[in-house]
Amino acid sequence: MSRVIVVTTLSLLLFDIICDAQLSSTFYDQTCPTALNTIRTVVRQAVSQERRMAASLIRLHFHDCFVQGCDGSILLDDTPSMIGEQNAAPNRNSARGYGVIHKAKTEVEKICPGVVSCADILSVAARDASFAVGGPSWTVKLGRRDSTIASKTLAESELPGFQESLDRLISIFANKGLNARDMVALSGSHTIGQAQCFLFRNRIYNQSNIDAGFASTRRRNCPTTGGNGNLAPLDLVTPNSFDNNYFKNLMQKKGLLETDQVLFNGGSTDSIVTEYSRNPAAFKSDFATAMIKMGDIQPLTGIEGQIRNICGAVN
Repeated sequence: MSRVIVVTTLSLLLFDIICDAQLSSTFYDQTCPTALNTIRTVVRQAVSQERRMAASLIRLHFHDCFVQGCDGSILLDDTPSMIGEQNAAPNRNSARGYGVIHKAKTEVEKICPGVVSCADILSVAARDASFAVGGPSWTVKLGRRDSTIASKTLAESELPGFQESLDRLISIFANKGLNARDMVALSGSHTIGQAQCFLFRNRIYNQSNIDAGFASTRRRNCPTTGGNGNLAPLDLVTPNSFDNNYFKNLMQKKGLLETDQVLFNGGSTDSIVTEYSRNPAAFKSDFATAMIKMGDIQPLTGIEGQIRNICGAVN
């Protein structure tokens, strides 16, 4: 009889842990009710000072979720025993917004120490950044915990490169539970982003599926040698607004990155680009849906990971 009681008790305990491990939009309602407002204030201040920061925060969340899941691992600094994700090729001198997340964490820690994870702060910041520049908002599910490890190797193998083929991009996103429509919608955040010269040099000098005038304009600030860090907006028309001009640009062969133009180049995603170019409401709705799905990628919950006191280091 005692054995049955023990087994039943353990089963109930495991059931409780599983139930508690589910993400929920109300996760902090009792433990830190002002957390979301605090994060929003920090993000709004950052974006008001630099519009580009909105795209950087969305990208930072994306680069976090695609490596080990949405666990805040991209925020971890290197240590003598761990080479993290920040200096991986897709992030080095490119990923931005760490300081905004660190500031938000500092402010949240003042009111609710040890309660809100860095992974959740990053997820909320991406949503607030979108809304701050005219993009959609969505209900963020919360309750993620923070990873205690990060991996440069995984970041370099899991994140898409800027010269991937369409089939390869579809495969990379499918491996994370995202379909082609999700991928195209998420790419639309490039409407508020910028890229460094070395990322698009090959496209503007060597590719044929590009508008000649657009290529000429971009060459002015991106010479054949040097100027690798020179920036250009991914959306030439309305670079500071979250809208659907990105997709209109692709239809005119004015995609700046190779992975932009490949979305409209005679392939399977042409019809999605066309739809979004004509229907901005559909784009924004699908973007919000895709961001929610992305936020569900392998979160640490329950008793996994930890709540880091400082986003750049384990406790």
